[in-house]
Amino acid sequence: MSKTTIPEKTKNLLWAQAAGRCQYRNCNEPLYQDLLTKRKMNKSYVAHIIADEPGGPRGCPFQSPLLKKDLSNLILLCDTHHRLIDIEAIEEHPTHVLKEMKFEHEMRISRQTSVTEEGRSHLLLFGANIGDHNPLLNEKDAGVAISPKKYPEGTIEIGLKNSVIKDSDSSFWKFEVINLRKHFTRALNIIEQSPVKHLSVFAIGPIPLLIELGRLIGDIQPAEVYQRRREPSTWKWDEKERDDIDFKVIKPESMHTKVALNLSLSGSISTDRIEKVLGQGVSIWTLTIDEPNNDFLHSKEHLAEFRKRMRRLLDEIKLQHGQETELHLFPAIPVSVAVEIGRIWMPKADMKIHIYDQNNVLGGFVLAHTIENLTFNQDMYV
Repeated sequence: MSKTTIPEKTKNLLWAQAAGRCQYRNCNEPLYQDLLTKRKMNKSYVAHIIADEPGGPRGCPFQSPLLKKDLSNLILLCDTHHRLIDIEAIEEHPTHVLKEMKFEHEMRISRQTSVTEEGRSHLLLFGANIGDHNPLLNEKDAGVAISPKKYPEGTIEIGLKNSVIKDSDSSFWKFEVINLRKHFTRALNIIEQSPVKHLSVFAIGPIPLLIELGRLIGDIQPAEVYQRRREPSTWKWDEKERDDIDFKVIKPESMHTKVALNLSLSGSISTDRIEKVLGQGVSIWTLTIDEPNNDFLHSKEHLAEFRKRMRRLLDEIKLQHGQETELHLFPAIPVSVAVEIGRIWMPKADMKIHIYDQNNVLGGFVLAHTIENLTFNQDMYV
């Protein structure tokens, strides 16, 4: 244990740089209150990276006397990690490891506290069961994903978990859409009561519900939609420069009054699966990529490119078939794409869209939900 009296000014500077939190990697425990009782107190330890005496942990005959009061050689810790580095596991905590921890923590605090008003964002977390699978969403992963360009100002959670109705039941989609709208109304009250200037959207659930969520968010509220990637497993967009994605449009061979849109992006949907539902007298437009797969979206630029291509395609279909035509949508798409479809759909300008969902129990695609030009209040509990 240290025998050196650290000047108050130096301790105050250390506290400020650490934001009053333990600087041990991935701990971040607040050191200004008791976690159980919430009583305000100072429970921190100002520890030496290089001991203040040569015989102490990581001590050095030359550096110990020189650095014993130096801010760069001090690290703020909780009781557990103070004991760990100085008593229980000294050899596992050499000087360079502790310096890295101190640097990483102070850089993170510096980035987050220097965020401007434009860098603040509310996390919108939406999770709904997909079949029997629960969504994997948490506030910590979302916060990491938007950092360092954005900082989480608050969290709005919309959860539709543990539904007692299965998606093979006839009332499932109507019940789940009404449930989503009710939850979103509550979230809207939060948004209206607090200065929410930007939303960071993290959503997992059945595609028709995600499209409805996007419709509710709309394109007026500034928002950025995120995609959970599998390799590596993260919500964070890849910052590396990536090749553009070539979204291909395949036009129908013949024109009919009934119109379908095949979105084969995360998987391929064959024509016969659509004709099984709508019959053969249907004009099928297709938006696809060279090799449809679950992990083709890597960057927010890729998602932005989809938005532009999808917007142009909706306008082209409307031009060819007329605004009064109803569009039947068959999606094999990532979750972020589903949310963006709802956001770019314009209530007063776009055609009604019937959204289908693949249901193995029922033997194929089934009509799940329809988005159309209704006012928010009228549409709320239909």
